[in-house]
Amino acid sequence: MFARVTVTQMKLDRLDDAIKLFAESVIPAAKAQKGFKDMYLLTDRATGKGLAIGFWESEADADANERSGYYQEQVGKFKDLFAAPPARETYEVSVKS
Repeated sequence: MFARVTVTQMKLDRLDDAIKLFAESVIPAAKAQKGFKDMYLLTDRATGKGLAIGFWESEADADANERSGYYQEQVGKFKDLFAAPPARETYEVSVKS
């Protein structure tokens, strides 16, 4: 299993909008993607920092999801809510409980 972590910095006054958009738009779109396993959004209300963590069955699924334009489309939904451009990293899930 692989995890894609997107680190975001949201405008503090738009954090609730970002959370709602993630729940109502990003999660349903992710569920339609091949190899999708799960997704979490972690936020710090004091700073506006967020971590979006998506889990994929395989590295190939995570890569295909990127090549299809899905990831860029989801990030684009937040362009007016970001205080700074997001950063993305991919990890292999080495241990799971």
